[in-house]
Amino acid sequence: MESKRKTKRLGLEQLQRIIELCKSVEERGLDPFLVDVDDIIEIIRRYFPKWDKPEQLCLDAEALNRLASVIKLQGEWVKHRSTSLYTDPFLLEEKIRKLDIETIVEIFLKSWRPIVEFEQISPHSLAEAINYWKELLPLDERWKNIEAQIIEAGVSTREELIEQRLLEEKTFTERVEALWNELKERVGGEGKIRYWDFIGADTFKETVQRAYLTSFMVTHGYAKLEIYPLEDEVYIKPNEKPVPLTKKKRVVSIPFPISREDWIKWKKVKENEQKKSIILQEG
Repeated sequence: MESKRKTKRLGLEQLQRIIELCKSVEERGLDPFLVDVDDIIEIIRRYFPKWDKPEQLCLDAEALNRLASVIKLQGEWVKHRSTSLYTDPFLLEEKIRKLDIETIVEIFLKSWRPIVEFEQISPHSLAEAINYWKELLPLDERWKNIEAQIIEAGVSTREELIEQRLLEEKTFTERVEALWNELKERVGGEGKIRYWDFIGADTFKETVQRAYLTSFMVTHGYAKLEIYPLEDEVYIKPNEKPVPLTKKKRVVSIPFPISREDWIKWKKVKENEQKKSIILQEG
């Protein structure tokens, strides 16, 4: 009996995640092919026989409705790209690369529409300029009331510059590499760690700074992200050596909003986990 309840609870959670995933694709204009339709249909089919309450069946129907909307978006995406008005950017780039310089210059000249700008000074502006210079006092009169103070130049040490925040204690690259080494030490047996567990810190400011450095760490090949949309989980996994990006690889930008509310929520979860761990140790 307990096993059936657990299965139902897991099934309802899966349906809720499917609905949220499809809603985010619709509302944020994301690539609809990020949704694995076959996988979602299999999940819905697996749990459907277990529903015996109206609210469970309504949730199942909503998941199917949301999935149908995503499939419609996929169809529109394919239709748009199959029209003659759409050209794949990568295909266009390859065509340009194959053109010789003379052909590119000819195309540029045919499409070039230079902008002509004409500027002139009006008699009124000219009169204002003349009056300004007439009324302006000579330099020797303007500098009469200025007292020059001679200050002996000194030398600042590196520590003083760091204290005054004119110089960073570590270079940006050193900070990224230090975070990379920390990541390699903190990953578990699976070789990866939850994104929020890694960037999360005692203060919100430090959390934002760690997220900023982590984005550079991933961009420059020190680590990679593993995203599981249905589970709503994001993991970060370190590379043994930095993997430089090549021109052939397609770069995808993945935004991760870091709000104070998310940080507070994460911190509460971590505090509860620590309390449970202490209770288990004492028991």
